[in-house]
Amino acid sequence: MRTYLDCVPCFFKQALDAAKLAGANKATQKKILNDLAKEVIAFDLNECPTAMGRILYKLVRTTTGRHDPFKKLKQKSNELALSFYHRLKAKVNRSQDRLLTAIELAIAGNIIDYGVKHSINIDKEIDKIFKEEHKVIRQEDKRLFDYSAFKHALKKAKKILYIGDNAGEIVFDRLLLEEFKDKKVLFAVRGEPIINDALIEDAKFCGIDRYARIISTGCGAPGAILKFCSLSFRKIFQDADLIISKGQGNFEALAGEKGPIYFLFRAKCPVIAKHLRCDIGDIILKKAN
Repeated sequence: MRTYLDCVPCFFKQALDAAKLAGANKATQKKILNDLAKEVIAFDLNECPTAMGRILYKLVRTTTGRHDPFKKLKQKSNELALSFYHRLKAKVNRSQDRLLTAIELAIAGNIIDYGVKHSINIDKEIDKIFKEEHKVIRQEDKRLFDYSAFKHALKKAKKILYIGDNAGEIVFDRLLLEEFKDKKVLFAVRGEPIINDALIEDAKFCGIDRYARIISTGCGAPGAILKFCSLSFRKIFQDADLIISKGQGNFEALAGEKGPIYFLFRAKCPVIAKHLRCDIGDIILKKAN
């Protein structure tokens, strides 16, 4: 997906908020924004927005000296989401269509996204999920939500690559992984700290390793941009029978790539909504074109 001009103000907002979270003083915040302005001037808008995310969050890390400023937020997200796990699992167990319910919950969990919201009240977000998830899907819209095609692809697939997104959210992904019976599943996380995106330590803490082999994309962007991913990850990507791309950042990074890719996420910003011709808040389960 290309970058739109409407993305540019969001880059500066993300950088400023991340700098504040990292404890930067006013002078350091100003330096980060000044340095980011130079990067934006040189940035090719044909690149995906997550490519700029890779640049801006690295800039925050190096300037502030904080390697992982979102670490505490990620820990809180993981712990709180896990505290709701049994309640979430009960919804799947009661469902007449376990797979569909697990998909609904996995996408509902995508609401936990600092990069889009700029701030998170984890308790409030998870409470919102329980209030809203029962009404997420009213009817199938195959342009945005093609459950039948996904179910067919899942049935045929033997090797599945699931590309994760945010800490906390991966507990919701786990519910879906648990429905993949007799499949070889690899669960990919980011290669280095970036926003509140999940790392290997987060995936292990949330129990993902019980249902999938955890791997790294080798990429330090808030999305799996293939040219920045490791050679080993790209080989896995090419060999997978089914690729589940979770979250808006992975959609931005992988839209336009070829392969058996299904995108699962919520449209959370006006740019994405316009790009997909949908409304903000719509849930997406669609195959890559």
